[in-house]
Amino acid sequence: MGQESKTVSRTLANQAETIRRGSSRLIYSDAELAEYTDTLFELTAKADPTPEEEEAIELMTLLVERYESERYPIPAAEPVDVLKLLLERNSPSQRVI
Repeated sequence: MGQESKTVSRTLANQAETIRRGSSRLIYSDAELAEYTDTLFELTAKADPTPEEEEAIELMTLLVERYESERYPIPAAEPVDVLKLLLERNSPSQRVI
């Protein structure tokens, strides 16, 4: 784990506090994405998150969605084309359909 990743881990250790201080950051790498995703899973697993944690969840979700949409865009496609592609790749039998 590199120095940058350790810094990100420390920053995300208490994301609610980070947001209170107004110091959240954009995601610039897949390593940071993994850290944010892990932290987001931890926060969303809480039964009764605090208001600060709920805000952290919202902000982190936006940051993750932004990074993923820029890094891994989903091309526009017609539903019938998507279905055809899935059928071609998975070769389901007539009985399954």
